[in-house]
Amino acid sequence: MPLLTAQGLSLAFGGFDVFTGLSLSVPDDARIGLVGANGIGKTSLLRVLAGLVEPTAGEVHRAQGRTIGYLRQEAVEAFAARDHSIMDEMLTVFADVLARGAALHAMETEMAAGNHSEDLLAQYSHAQEAFEHGGGYDYEVRIARVLEGLGFSRSQWNDPLRQLSGGQKTRVLLGRLLLETPDLLILDEPTNHLDASAVEWLESKLRIWQGALLVVSHDRYFLDKVVDRIWDMSRTAVEPYRGNYSAYTLQRQERWERRLKTFEETKERLQSEIELIKRYIGWRKMVEAKGKLKRLSRELAAIELLGLEGMQDKQWSEMGVGGVSSLTVDEAWQKIKALKPPDTRPPRPTMHLRANARSGTIVLRAQDLHIGYPGNELFSVERVELHRQECAALIGPNGCGKTTLLRTILGEVAPTAGELRLGASLSIGYFAQAHDLLNPESTVLEELLNHQNMALGDARSHLAQYLFRGEDVYKKVSMLSGGERGRLALAILAVDGSNFLVLDEPTNHLDITAQEVLQEGLDRFEGSLLLVSHDRYLVDHLATQIWEIRDGTLRVFDGTYQEYLAARERETLAAKEQATVLVQSQQASKRDALVNQKDARKRAQQLSALEAEIGATEAHIAACEQQLQVESEAQRYVEVQRLADVHSASKIRLDSLLQAWMTMAEEIAAQMPGG
Repeated sequence: MPLLTAQGLSLAFGGFDVFTGLSLSVPDDARIGLVGANGIGKTSLLRVLAGLVEPTAGEVHRAQGRTIGYLRQEAVEAFAARDHSIMDEMLTVFADVLARGAALHAMETEMAAGNHSEDLLAQYSHAQEAFEHGGGYDYEVRIARVLEGLGFSRSQWNDPLRQLSGGQKTRVLLGRLLLETPDLLILDEPTNHLDASAVEWLESKLRIWQGALLVVSHDRYFLDKVVDRIWDMSRTAVEPYRGNYSAYTLQRQERWERRLKTFEETKERLQSEIELIKRYIGWRKMVEAKGKLKRLSRELAAIELLGLEGMQDKQWSEMGVGGVSSLTVDEAWQKIKALKPPDTRPPRPTMHLRANARSGTIVLRAQDLHIGYPGNELFSVERVELHRQECAALIGPNGCGKTTLLRTILGEVAPTAGELRLGASLSIGYFAQAHDLLNPESTVLEELLNHQNMALGDARSHLAQYLFRGEDVYKKVSMLSGGERGRLALAILAVDGSNFLVLDEPTNHLDITAQEVLQEGLDRFEGSLLLVSHDRYLVDHLATQIWEIRDGTLRVFDGTYQEYLAARERETLAAKEQATVLVQSQQASKRDALVNQKDARKRAQQLSALEAEIGATEAHIAACEQQLQVESEAQRYVEVQRLADVHSASKIRLDSLLQAWMTMAEEIAAQMPGG
């Protein structure tokens, strides 16, 4: 039975219909990505499905006894009346577990006082079993894992909710929902307030999520990782596609072409039918003409009522057009002429980036470069080189200096040391993240003409490609939304004719459709690109080099984003192995030192017992990790979650054992002469 179904959903505010007649179903194993143009009503639909907003028409049926968790884009409303800490909020999920723990403690106190009655012992045994089954021995581990995964350091766990920013509150709400494990988790732009490492952690968490998932996100890479079906939403329908986002883009194009072909073939056939009817009339075959005209009238009525796809595999009796009156030949001809091709997607902007001149082979070269400001160096660059038609993706945490490097390349900021040279015949086009190069007092049309002298008709035609039509071209820049400013900046960039594009977060505020158009335009661009973007999907499809700023240094990886991720994973594994070897070496050294001290034999026995337990725990962890890999590949997610909890508890036990070992070693060292 589906977790949730909806029939004929409509939502209106005043005289504006947000959406009408939507029908959908969420299976209990669904992992759905909801996509659609900005403003199409995705958030409104989620709120209706979550039960926060009543639809104007239609109904939503939620399976009895099943739970729904909803992450809104901003959690200010969710915590409006809360005055406790981050940890307190997480603990609300485990209120029952905490109550059982308190009851256990009370019984333990009673038994310590001498009450060993059979009734009390039976109650204690039953309560302890319920406590364990409810997660009483691992809820702290689960909370720690979620908070650390979402980027909250331990020093923040006791911060009051009222002191948090809107983005931090949203992360807290997300953490609570993940701990609650609802049967259906509805997420509205969950990656908006997460850094790169937190997004990757959330992806790994959702890949083994045991319940159903419905997520709205502009992060196409995130959708590729966590969903296995896409719902494409319009004002009047939710159209399902199988597979992740990349699979959806291929299917969508195929489906569009198939519908267009079906439409053209059907229209051609109907026109032929009319011509045949006219010939029958000319031949005085009135019975045949009337029969064909009646069938044609019924088919046109069905097309008008159900659409070409809605008629597929249906009998005439199922179409509801049995009593349709026959049209005249002229009426039928006019209806056939009026048939329009299928419109299954919103208007798409188009982008044609042309380089007016060819640059030299070397576009940019730097050596021993230091980026920053006097007294505030941000990072250094040992050597970097970009060639014609290459795309370098500049990545790194917020505040590391990415935009400052772009400003240095543009000549707005001088490097604090070193040399940066630009190649010959370069014409640089710059896309600013904040669009601060746009004049807020200019109209859309004026802003384009200020950058490129062209005829008014040509300017309006160019702007129309970016969805600025009619009176839209007279809007002031200050009145535009973030997405509209982004489209205007792209429109200006397209007429500059630059052969080296420097792009700072070009997909910010763009809906998925506009992101796709930008990607297609950049993919066809014959010049060179330097790209700063958190859009991993864009980076994955365009980058030939990865420039990563980390720990005050810019490192160059010569290869694609996927190759970079693979190399980073190898580096992480190597670092873990090196740390393990170092710890083992330190342990061996300390063991050797202890042998020469007083009471060495007794201490050695104690340490040996600890080390044996440490070794057994490490072996258990290794076996658990191996089994986790097996269960993950087999997609047995319940077992994966159980093993993950066991693994976390074992790690905590190992840390405790290692701490006990260190404490004992320090005590021995203190007892040594001069200790």
